[in-house]
Amino acid sequence: MYLEYWGLERFPFDNVADPSFFYLSESHEEALSRLIYASEMRKGGAMLTGDIGCGKTLIGKVYTEKLREDGFEVGLLLNPPLGPVEFLQEVLYEFGITELPDSKTKLLQILQKRLIHNMEQNKETVIIIDEAQILNEETFEEARLLLNFQSNNRFLVTLILLGQTELKVKIGQMKQLDQRIAIRYHVHPFPLLETIKYIMFREKKAGLRRNVFSTRSMKTIYEYTRGLPREINSVCDLSLLIAFSKNRELIDSGVVRSVIGELGR
Repeated sequence: MYLEYWGLERFPFDNVADPSFFYLSESHEEALSRLIYASEMRKGGAMLTGDIGCGKTLIGKVYTEKLREDGFEVGLLLNPPLGPVEFLQEVLYEFGITELPDSKTKLLQILQKRLIHNMEQNKETVIIIDEAQILNEETFEEARLLLNFQSNNRFLVTLILLGQTELKVKIGQMKQLDQRIAIRYHVHPFPLLETIKYIMFREKKAGLRRNVFSTRSMKTIYEYTRGLPREINSVCDLSLLIAFSKNRELIDSGVVRSVIGELGR
């Protein structure tokens, strides 16, 4: 609606996990580095947590793309099923196996053969579970048992858990799984300076040749959103729309405050 008015090629603040809009903040860079380290060094288990809207899913997608570019076989579970059998079926389906038995024993046999085959082909295997906090204890145990697939000196699979802050509590209550998590990191919201850089980064990525948010408006956005990317996107997108409807050339703090009033959160 407002693309032509602002000279944009695409919407800069859509709340979708688009890797082309990945902004490498200090916290996001650290998160990505730790995940890469966990998979390249075959550390077994790793966990990435963060508040709702901090960018975990996007980090997971960027991480997945890098792994596949580097020749890893990756199973990315974005909406993990709750039951152990369905969980194993989903993992195998992500690996391109479509004939899936209902027997857990047979599913594990198929998975073990795949992992051994990958090892023999010098291909690493990674399973990434997004929104892992929704898994029940029985399925968490099934996930933990995947780390029992080992050769004499290495894990055959790396298990990556992505989830909200409550995931840390859940894992802490399951000592056997907790002990298998070698790498962990909590993603933090942006500070003020990173929030400003993030807004300008996404504008430029979408084709804008100038920053249309005033400094004061970006500070107001930070104060309201607490530096959470998803909240920043929501405020910025609506601000662009309202400023367009009022024929504004610059988005000032008054426009942002009116958006915040409409959002009412």
